[in-house]
Amino acid sequence: MTVHVTVWDDREGMAGSRVRTGSMVPVTTAAAAPALFVHNIFTWGSDSTYGFAAQRPLADSRPLLLMDRQGYGGSPDVVRSDFDVDAGDVVEVLGDESLALGPGGAHLVGHGNGAVAALIAAARRPDLVRSLALIQPSAFTAAAHHPVVAGLLDRVRDGAPDIPESVTPEQYLRASTEGLGLDMPEPTPRRLRAVATSMRERPIWEADIPLEAIRGAALPVLVICGTWEHAPAAYREHVGLPLTAVAESLTDSLGGQLLRVPGYYPHTQEPALVNAALREFWD
Repeated sequence: MTVHVTVWDDREGMAGSRVRTGSMVPVTTAAAAPALFVHNIFTWGSDSTYGFAAQRPLADSRPLLLMDRQGYGGSPDVVRSDFDVDAGDVVEVLGDESLALGPGGAHLVGHGNGAVAALIAAARRPDLVRSLALIQPSAFTAAAHHPVVAGLLDRVRDGAPDIPESVTPEQYLRASTEGLGLDMPEPTPRRLRAVATSMRERPIWEADIPLEAIRGAALPVLVICGTWEHAPAAYREHVGLPLTAVAESLTDSLGGQLLRVPGYYPHTQEPALVNAALREFWD
């Protein structure tokens, strides 16, 4: 397998819980289908700051597979991160016999740019996807008709500057957090590697989201977004409003359910609400 996958399976109870990490680790198939998580930028699958660490309680009823996209976490380095390549890796994980996912594959959860990869993967192999949960998906081209999103796309396509070679990952992380009124996480080597990969990602506005294929597969879809009312003003204006418009548009386009969660980072700020919604959605 190309990428690293962390497997959490706590169905034996907390006393016997286990963390199994690696790309060739079998998962025992049970009645509850596994869930595969695909992370956003600056992070990796099991990260507690931006990743899915707070979703660990869901492992009490089913295996959780946390994929590290190439260039992140335990996965190998990559010259340029690319959502189309990530989508291929998602399909590879879903179809890997060593993970013993069983017929029908897994429930698929994606956050931000990882949700774009999840959408593309679901369109390519809907037979391997049981459901699709999208947490603040960065699928801007799928909502290009919305004025807020159209304005964002016009700005980035016409004038988005390249990141100068002189900018370090730590400087970029600081500008992307403190520069917007957010707390900056500790710049550990693992975090800075993730930031360096994010700095080289293929622009997400180049993604072609195959909505027709997903609609045709009639997959159950849950879209989760924040309410953003207490987010820093600059972050809400430049990030929150477009992401909210995308979430609403995708919900309508795919005939899904929309869950609005207080805050601006749903699965880390309000994990109890998000985890409860995922349980209900999967069941």
